Amino acid sequence: MRLANAEAHLALDAATYRVPQGDAVARHFAAMLTDEAGRDGVLVAEGHDGQVVGMVEVLRHSDPPDHQILRPEPSAQVHTVVLPGARGLGVGSALIAAAERWASDRGITYLLAGIYHRNVDAVRFYSRHGYSDAGLSLGKSVD
Repeated sequence: MRLANAEAHLALDAATYRVPQGDAVARHFAAMLTDEAGRDGVLVAEGHDGQVVGMVEVLRHSDPPDHQILRPEPSAQVHTVVLPGARGLGVGSALIAAAERWASDRGITYLLAGIYHRNVDAVRFYSRHGYSDAGLSLGKSVD
């Protein structure tokens, strides 16, 4: 699913996105599924035929170091992916609701969905579910 999603993002903006290495993706999710500490989570949605049609990943942020002025807040990054054929059926809504419950049950109080501005479908999806502008990231290429 991650690799299929990467292809769609690559078509959106090849200068920003890439297709990750398949073995690295497999290792990442294998580690998440066997993480007994439960720091991060991945939840999947299956279609009627038992095939995975969507997933949501919750990646907990580390607290800021003691020397920084930011106040610690239990927070995490959330990533939701639904296959094109399953969109518009409530799969994404069910996944994001499950991710929010999962996070809340583990003391996480704030979820952040990092979305590239050109991914308007994702911006609309998260906005519909109560996510709003949480700041601004400025960048500059120095090469």
